[in-house]
Amino acid sequence: MATQLKDAVRAVDATAAMDLLPGRPRLLALGEPTHGEDTLLDLRNELFRQLVEEEGYRTIAVESDCLMGLVVDDYVASGRGTLDEVMERGFSHGWGAFTGNRELVRWMREYNTGRPASERLRFAGVDGPLEITGAASPRQALTALHTCLAAAVDTDLLPCTAETLDRLIGADGRWTEPAAMTDPSRSVGRSAEAGELRLLADDLVALLDARGPQLLGTASRDAWERARLYGRTATGLLRYHHAMADPSPVRMALLMGLRDLIMADNLLAVAERGPALVHAHNVHLQRNRGEMRVGGLPVEWWSAGALVDARLGAEYAFLATAIGTLRHRNVGTPPADTVEGLLYALPQDRCLAGGPRLAGLLGSGPPAPRVSPWFGYIPFDPAHVEKADGIVFVKDVPER
Repeated sequence: MATQLKDAVRAVDATAAMDLLPGRPRLLALGEPTHGEDTLLDLRNELFRQLVEEEGYRTIAVESDCLMGLVVDDYVASGRGTLDEVMERGFSHGWGAFTGNRELVRWMREYNTGRPASERLRFAGVDGPLEITGAASPRQALTALHTCLAAAVDTDLLPCTAETLDRLIGADGRWTEPAAMTDPSRSVGRSAEAGELRLLADDLVALLDARGPQLLGTASRDAWERARLYGRTATGLLRYHHAMADPSPVRMALLMGLRDLIMADNLLAVAERGPALVHAHNVHLQRNRGEMRVGGLPVEWWSAGALVDARLGAEYAFLATAIGTLRHRNVGTPPADTVEGLLYALPQDRCLAGGPRLAGLLGSGPPAPRVSPWFGYIPFDPAHVEKADGIVFVKDVPER
């Protein structure tokens, strides 16, 4: 086994990744088993540079607020704002504080300087305006969508005025109430105003779709794509708020599934631009269902990767990342009978193995699942090795 495994791995680079695939995918998804580690962000940055220079990739999409990501995209594409401002306002979940993300944005802006628009790199956030403590108000997405349409179509075609939207939305604090994440009765998502907003959002998106050719004739494709993003986000957020007010036992499964549906819709929109590297947690990008325990109960939902794979097929590829140690998180040397333990025994600090080939080497009985002593790291599931096109292994992730 050890000799066969050693022969099955390669260096982690764009060439090795492409050799695992039947062709260049529109979305090459690179997962990570934990967030916020610059070693993993550095690996992502290096792979993206190679994909840009060797394979013609022009977009990177990350697990961050899709509306905030517009700030980053404006900066890397045209230099709008400053790097410090962008890192503060362009990322959700605190991701702007990490050196690896700052270096990515800095390099993309440097690469784009002096290049024609057709050759510039683009940035996209693919998560919804969601945090673990709750969801954003739909104000930004709804008002931006209404503004885009009001500038392009006859007023009589609009289903409502901007003032009506403002009145129905009310105070943003009603929507962002942190207690609503755990107490459905504190959510505004099933109020009469929220119900009316869902209908209006649907009407606005339908008008946008019906007038697409007209809008493309009077505005740039980028402006049209942004209007579509506002529409997806508005409807997705209102759907999410509606589920937050659900008192049933399936509430958390609904919320997890709706978040990944938002991510999937955004990823499919990114795929329309051309080949892109996607970077998010393994749980979101895997082809199988996501699973976790919330409040001691199991929760299952279909991941964004599974939803996108159903639409794109071979044009979606998934590289899962597994790690050996996170000693600063009390994650020590992996047991020898786990996937991580088998890869840890190899001499390489980083390596890439094809998922189907690795599954064949492991035989009919998969290795034991690894158990993490730290909740923030999710070990690789040995039962789903064959569902990943490749496994990126990083032996040690040191604290920076």
